[in-house]
Amino acid sequence: MDIIATLTSEFGLQKWQVENTVNLIDEGNTIPFIARYRKEAHGTLDDQVLREINDRLTYLRNLDKRREEILNSIEEQGKLTEELKVKIDAATVLAELEDLYRPYKQKRRTRAMMAKEKGLEPLAMYLWERKIEEATLEEAAAPYVDAEKGVETVEDALQGASDIIAELISDDADVRKALKEAFTESGVISSKAAKEEDSVYAQYYEFAEAVSKVADHRILALNRGEKEGFLKVSVDLEKEDALRIIDRTLIHSDRKIKKKNRGVNKKKKAGAEAPAPAAPVSPYNEEGCAAALQFVQTAAEDAYDRLIYPSVEREIRSVLKERADENAIKVFAQNLRPLLMAPPVKNKVVLALDPGYRMGCKTAVVDGTGKVLDTCVIYVTHGDRQYAQAKDTVKKLLKKDNVDVISIGNGTASKETEIFAAETIGEFKAETGRSVSYMVVSEAGASVYSASKLAAEEFPQFDVNIRSAISIGRRLQDPLAELVKIDPKAIGVGQYQHDMPQKELTAALDGVVEDCVNSVGADLNTASPALLSHIAGINGTIAKNIVAYREENGEFTGRAQLKKVPKLGPKAYEQCAGFLRVAESRNILDNTGVHPESYDAAKGLLEKCGYTTADVKAGKLSELHNRASKLGYETLAKELDVGVPTLKDIEKELLKPGRDPRDELPPPMLRSDVLDIKDLKEGMELQGTVRNVIDFGAFVDIGVHQDGLVHISQISNKFIKHPSEVLSVGDVVTVRILGVDLKKERISLTMKGIKQK
Repeated sequence: MDIIATLTSEFGLQKWQVENTVNLIDEGNTIPFIARYRKEAHGTLDDQVLREINDRLTYLRNLDKRREEILNSIEEQGKLTEELKVKIDAATVLAELEDLYRPYKQKRRTRAMMAKEKGLEPLAMYLWERKIEEATLEEAAAPYVDAEKGVETVEDALQGASDIIAELISDDADVRKALKEAFTESGVISSKAAKEEDSVYAQYYEFAEAVSKVADHRILALNRGEKEGFLKVSVDLEKEDALRIIDRTLIHSDRKIKKKNRGVNKKKKAGAEAPAPAAPVSPYNEEGCAAALQFVQTAAEDAYDRLIYPSVEREIRSVLKERADENAIKVFAQNLRPLLMAPPVKNKVVLALDPGYRMGCKTAVVDGTGKVLDTCVIYVTHGDRQYAQAKDTVKKLLKKDNVDVISIGNGTASKETEIFAAETIGEFKAETGRSVSYMVVSEAGASVYSASKLAAEEFPQFDVNIRSAISIGRRLQDPLAELVKIDPKAIGVGQYQHDMPQKELTAALDGVVEDCVNSVGADLNTASPALLSHIAGINGTIAKNIVAYREENGEFTGRAQLKKVPKLGPKAYEQCAGFLRVAESRNILDNTGVHPESYDAAKGLLEKCGYTTADVKAGKLSELHNRASKLGYETLAKELDVGVPTLKDIEKELLKPGRDPRDELPPPMLRSDVLDIKDLKEGMELQGTVRNVIDFGAFVDIGVHQDGLVHISQISNKFIKHPSEVLSVGDVVTVRILGVDLKKERISLTMKGIKQK
């Protein structure tokens, strides 16, 4: 297979783009580095496309490796024909390759194998050809009766022949391909209750839908219901249709027999008008041929029931699961990206509340740099006296630490804690005249982090519960820096993540984390090992070495010092340097996204436009773009020996040294009051924050404990295939209440006909 040509066609790119991308990957470059600093080589492809190319490249190379293994195996058996080799070379998916290899791979002992050992293969092939000279099948099978071989009767001989033919049909790649296409186009996936018990899967107790139309989230729900023992799931195709496909594809694919029989029949119909032949037209017995055809068709039915259907059904279900998993992982990744890239609430003192009933509400105050100032435990659900004490404690902390905002985890007792916070904020404003706002944040993964080795190393002086509160506070201040400490699967912005292939899920989510961290960059003097380990070219060991070097030698004063860090070699330096910021450096370029390899080009651009690096530090480059445009980017790029995309990136970085791309996004929505689900009325319009986007809609936090659902049909006036076309996690949207089910605590929302801000 020509992999470059395949990738070029599949991605709709130029051949040079694919060739250069593959070469860069093979040279050991990371995706963030390729995306950011080798734009000229691949034509400014973004990191997501580059990852897709990388994934597809790996698949195609593994496919080619398996192709060679199969060709070698069949050749060693002496069974590789030119026709078979052409088919194997043309296969584009692994399943097709394996179907072609199926007749030649070693199997466990089968009925067909045992029949062959008894010498019945010639009989099977004789019947398979349907060129029978005997009047009956019994006459044809009689010579094969041999008690010593275990063939005691004619029936035994015919049964063995049938088993051989059934396996021959089952192993045919064309039959399997045709049947799989039929299952995909016309099959039905259905489920029934496995036990009489009410459950969340009740809607699937009598369920059926076309395989071609079934939604991915339904596939995942069916699989989980089956796994938990509530459902029996199957994929079916009308048996008559399946047998017709086998007959058409294999049994009657050779038209020679029909032609011969048709010639005999024509002469019979002609009667007296047709002269009788002097000799028999054919040595074959017409009744025997018909009986053999019926025998083969019966064997085909056995092949389908016993061998093909169970195998193809498993494969179709596997394909459906792979598709559902792939799309679910994609949705998870799409949700994770905006969550990680949520705008930070910078330089604010945060009081964090980790809600709880029995163990109380764990409280921590962190300053604008994330340093812990105070911790305590308050009780907001243990009676009036302790409720009042909790208010006094929080008001003292608000005043003492000059708190700007309260961060509340959305877990157990979150509603009660939110009401408490809103009341306390109101009283505090009345008493002091100072406003404090609050925000409910997702605490998904906070408990996982607080019990981790990383948290113990970071906060050895605090117990597990207090660490969780600190995390809740810090994830409001800088979501990215805090969330990278948590396994992405624990962040909770997907669906059925525990049912997905964990290797693929981890790879996809780690890729998102890597892209987000590198797009923002990291402060070399403050970044944690967890954050540094996601920078291109840096692994966990190097990240710890960077922090150890920092602690031993003091703050980094320039990027070049990275070369002194143990185990951080030239290649790692090349990959990571541009993504690390050193605000303390005398060289202002060390605090930008300009790569050290382009420092000369950056200084040259400044010089040609009449500026110096001192002007960069002073922010006096207001005319840089106009002057560069006047000189011409093509001309400048040629003179500075860089590409135009790199030159424009340099210009952008010089205009905003130390910039954070998240600052350009809308800020998170902070609140100062609280609603109860009982306060909601049909027709009310409210602002809310999108918390999760899934296949059938989006969940929106509108300020009550329960998120509301905007069904996909209520998101837009236009038809959309998936909610992610319109919404992302973290979006602030205006919604209207469609309905409220107090008993089930369900809120139905709509965005239709509402102008979004």
